[in-house]
Amino acid sequence: MSNTKQPEYLTFRCPLTVEAATSSDKPMPSFRMVAYTGGVMRISGFPHPVVVDLEGLALDRQDIPVRLDHNPRQGVGHTQRVAIENGKVVAEGLISRDTSWARDVAKSAANGFPWQASIGAAVVDAEFVPNGHQVNVNGRTFVGPLHVVRQAVLKEISFVDSGADAATSARIAAQQKEQSSMTKPNATSTESQPDAGQTDGNTDTAETTADVATETKATETPAQEPKAAPAAPATPATVNAAADDDILTKMRQRMAAETRRVEAIRKLCGGKHPDIEAQAIEEGWDETKVELHILRASRPASPAVRTTPRNTSPQVFEAVAMMASGLPNSQVEALYAEPVLEAADKLRGVGIQEFCELASGQHLPRFRRDATGWLQAAFSTTSLPGILSNIANKMLLEGYNYVEDAWRRIAKIASVNDFKEHTRYRMTGSFQFQQVGPDGELKHGQLGEQQFGQKADTHGIMFALTRQMIINDDMGAFTDIPRQIGMGAAEAIADAVWGLWLRNPVQSDGKAFFHADHKNYLTGVDTALTVDSLTDAEVAFASQTKPNGKPLGIAPSLLLVPTALKVPAEMLMKSLLLN
Repeated sequence: MSNTKQPEYLTFRCPLTVEAATSSDKPMPSFRMVAYTGGVMRISGFPHPVVVDLEGLALDRQDIPVRLDHNPRQGVGHTQRVAIENGKVVAEGLISRDTSWARDVAKSAANGFPWQASIGAAVVDAEFVPNGHQVNVNGRTFVGPLHVVRQAVLKEISFVDSGADAATSARIAAQQKEQSSMTKPNATSTESQPDAGQTDGNTDTAETTADVATETKATETPAQEPKAAPAAPATPATVNAAADDDILTKMRQRMAAETRRVEAIRKLCGGKHPDIEAQAIEEGWDETKVELHILRASRPASPAVRTTPRNTSPQVFEAVAMMASGLPNSQVEALYAEPVLEAADKLRGVGIQEFCELASGQHLPRFRRDATGWLQAAFSTTSLPGILSNIANKMLLEGYNYVEDAWRRIAKIASVNDFKEHTRYRMTGSFQFQQVGPDGELKHGQLGEQQFGQKADTHGIMFALTRQMIINDDMGAFTDIPRQIGMGAAEAIADAVWGLWLRNPVQSDGKAFFHADHKNYLTGVDTALTVDSLTDAEVAFASQTKPNGKPLGIAPSLLLVPTALKVPAEMLMKSLLLN
């Protein structure tokens, strides 16, 4: 179905004929038009071509208002006869309003202005035909996409000054005083028939339009007009009026039948089957089909069979292991999405054996009371590297971050390509600005370097689930061991850094890193942690110089002490801040 909202009102062009009299009685000018021929039109407001179903077009009255440019305030006249003849909508009427717009229309037509007509109808029901689908309307077959106006009511006719089809036309004919006002329109209708046929062909691609042209005084003589002519239109008008009433009656019958069908569907569904109710109304089901679908929907559903999930995603088993390890819920929730956590919660409390069975996606025999059988079955292994490695990595990281890492604040981490002895260099230099002499020559800065040696080593450890762990069915072993290994890794790095620090290695100048000659080492009883010793240490730090002899110019920010001096150092720092 098209999602574009369809207008509730439409207008389309049509050919018309305006007849003006020149006798002393000045009878009102009349017009005749072919409003619609049953073909395809292009109408503003509809995204696709439009076909109006003539069977659903209601002509609820014969005296339809005639206006100028569809403006209710600009009245022109009214119709005397509107009918559907030979698959066409035909209208005849009088310019009967005593308004400036009515006089303008009549006078302009007499002067030869090419008036056109536009008909307005209220849309009651419209159907969209999708692309490629066919529909039969007005005895013709049309291919979508297009809109079919199934029900509409003719409301008004307007004179307009522009149209899309310049090939159609109508004429103005002068009447003799003794001629009937209905005789000439009939003759004009016969003469204008080829134009109507041309309009019919053009309606397949554009709106039905009409141009109004003027003609000189009629050449027919009164002898050619039968005296009984004034009564001639009575019979066709009566027949067409009866046909219009019949069409309107059929339309109302269809609407009443549809209303009864919808009410019957709603009564059968009783508000308990909204999906069936909506589908039945949309697809035009009858009561029998609705009852059948309700009966099927009312059958009792088979009882649900609860089964243990077999093919659960690896993330679910990772979350299960995290929960079993005692990891805080806040951390677990930060690692996994809500659906994963819900599935993992259903498996909370499983042991190692059942965990392996579920992770392998197999229903293995239960060996809860026969651990030997489980171990024998384990010879036919199922590898779970992805799940186990992810669990181990997360717990390794948690244990690694758990250990104190103050060494990071005084050391720098670097990478090497191999395990050979490597030498690193730190660039030094003297770049203090020198006074420029009279000749404007700038002095060159001095570059230097400091050399440091380093060598990488390998540290590691391995673990495995022991036979006792498997027999005890301890799920916590999956996570406790990796966590301890992570802590061990952090401790190994800390031991390596602090061991190197305490060894005070010899530098490239043959002296230890902390040495009196480097002005970074104080000895003696006065170096115990007191306010005076802290003052001496700060003075010594401020006295540090670059290789060029200039002050280092870096303010101290850290006080590094062993564990035994942590509390005195904190008290000393706080007392300094307070005083």
